[in-house]
Amino acid sequence: MKTLDLSGKTAIVTGASRGIGLAAAQALATAGANVVLTSRKQEAADAAAAQISGSAIGVGAHAVEEDQARRCIDLTLERFGSVDILVNNAGTNPAFGPMIDQDHGRFAKTMDVNLWAPLLWTGIATEAWMGEHGGSVINTASIGGLGHEADIGLYNVSKAALIYLTKQLALELSPKVRVNSVAPGVVRTKLAEALWKEHEEQVAAATALARIGEPDDIAAAIAFLASDAASWITGETMVIDGGQRLGDAAPYRRGASIGV
Repeated sequence: MKTLDLSGKTAIVTGASRGIGLAAAQALATAGANVVLTSRKQEAADAAAAQISGSAIGVGAHAVEEDQARRCIDLTLERFGSVDILVNNAGTNPAFGPMIDQDHGRFAKTMDVNLWAPLLWTGIATEAWMGEHGGSVINTASIGGLGHEADIGLYNVSKAALIYLTKQLALELSPKVRVNSVAPGVVRTKLAEALWKEHEEQVAAATALARIGEPDDIAAAIAFLASDAASWITGETMVIDGGQRLGDAAPYRRGASIGV
């Protein structure tokens, strides 16, 4: 039976200073992997790495900068000798409101971080190691990329494109490299605060599993997709949302009044 054991493997997690990225780094380290955590600032990367129980280092690297991405991957190879797992987790959402109200600056930043960066890091990691030795890439998408919502349309468009990119790369890099994505629902992170902070009880009540997500919920799925237990999975997007995409769960629960 294949397991989640990642001993002897090395993972890079972008955008790992907090939230899902930090939780993913810990999950991978717990499974036995060496982990490289990136953040825009070296101090933040170091602070995140210091929280990891296991073999971990922090590297300051802005996800959209090619020279910094190459430096990080080179440092990883020098330190650990391989790049077996890449978690493209860095994300941003500077644009809020109708899409036609967004300017080019917000559009470019959203697409650069949420779409270009995963392609950039995957390309460099493939060239440097995975193309010859194999590997697993996991992109952090969103359930927003599978539907539509008011005011975060540009973010959702970027995540929909990331889901497509995941499928395209899964074919282009097969059979050596597996490429998958996770699509979190509303999770307790700083990036998603606007979706839950002022109305967590209402969001939880409408969710089938009656709570919002925690970073560890997503991290567990990332560790699974990185492992040999998922060795026949590629090009897929795993939804982890507590049932949020099912719609409002409250009317279905026992004791709820039934309309005629």
